Amino acid sequence: MFFIVLVKWKQAPKKEIIDKATKMLEELAKQGIKMRVYWTMGRYDAVTFIEAPNEKVATKTILRFQGIVDTETMVAIPREEAIKLL
Repeated sequence: MFFIVLVKWKQAPKKEIIDKATKMLEELAKQGIKMRVYWTMGRYDAVTFIEAPNEKVATKTILRFQGIVDTETMVAIPREEAIKLL
């Protein structure tokens, strides 16, 4: 399953916070959870794309970052799969 997470920093990012988040991303990769992060300009500070086997794993993944960021999450359905639902 695919998830799009809109992210806002709880406080201005500092090197220690970025280092902590980077370590968490590395741990997730070792667990087979694919996560791509793009910093953005505008209402949100970043957009994250997560590929996880189910909602529970995605939720657990997102909760690991709750001390650092506020999030808004959406489930993403690939276009081809969505068309089959019509």
